[in-house]
Amino acid sequence: MDLPPLLRARLDEALAGVNASELRTAADRLSSRYRGEVLDGRMHLDGDQAVLAYLAMRLPATYAAIRMSLDAVTAARPGFMPRTALDLGAGPGTALWALADCWPGLEQVTLIEQSQTARTWGERLSANAGLAKSEWITGDLSRARSQAASGLVILSYVLSEISEPKRGELVESIWQHAGDTLLIIEPGTSAGWARVMAVRTQLLELGADIVAPCPHHAPCPLSSPDWCHFATRVSRSRLHRQLKGGELGWEDEKFIYLAASRHAPDNTGPRIIARPNHAKGRVAMKLCMPDGQANETVISRRQAELYARASRANWGDTL
Repeated sequence: MDLPPLLRARLDEALAGVNASELRTAADRLSSRYRGEVLDGRMHLDGDQAVLAYLAMRLPATYAAIRMSLDAVTAARPGFMPRTALDLGAGPGTALWALADCWPGLEQVTLIEQSQTARTWGERLSANAGLAKSEWITGDLSRARSQAASGLVILSYVLSEISEPKRGELVESIWQHAGDTLLIIEPGTSAGWARVMAVRTQLLELGADIVAPCPHHAPCPLSSPDWCHFATRVSRSRLHRQLKGGELGWEDEKFIYLAASRHAPDNTGPRIIARPNHAKGRVAMKLCMPDGQANETVISRRQAELYARASRANWGDTL
């Protein structure tokens, strides 16, 4: 997935002339904090170098994961077009760009971010970009309680930065602010999946309908060492490749998401929960089924209509 051309241009401008060695050090430190899920009271995006490292290395992948999750929401509920959105732990406004790309008619986005540096960069990147009207609020996630309900509330790559005892209270609070839909995105690790499954259980107890990715309200049919996650392919800039120490022009961002709503989805069907295996005349798929089971399925060319759909389908699609 490519970034919107204007966002890519503004990132290139922001990163032009940066000291690559210093940025690599900041990128390594940022990656270590994210991978280690460090909870030491410090902000991950603390200072210019940390934010610039995020812009170069993490923003494209985060954008792609959010954008793909929004596509899943619109596929399940084609008529859903929020007028307002609330982004909690907004960083430099990554979700703002994904929301604008998905719903050009979105009117207002409120972004709450604790790091003043991240907020400053977010405002700089989005200035005069023709996006939805944005209101930036400096503060932690507790500031969500003072906000009016929004049609869509997003919490992306944030739960891992919150201690476990506080997560349940936060989820209950932000569900109250979701006028229609709550979207949560986490890294596609077994730990990220476990966090999302705990939130799923809580939201079902609060009366939510699961819009995506689950096509059912039954317990997840997967168990450790297996777990549900998805992937999207992300284009890498030259600087991104340098920071990662890689040569490929792309990388796969693995993530897990959960969309819960006050309204049932319009479209449901088996969800493809692993990369399809294409062979001559057949497609092998792992599917999460509406009856709450997970099945390994082989679709052959003899099943003409279904085979045609399966041949075009990707990991994360409904079949």
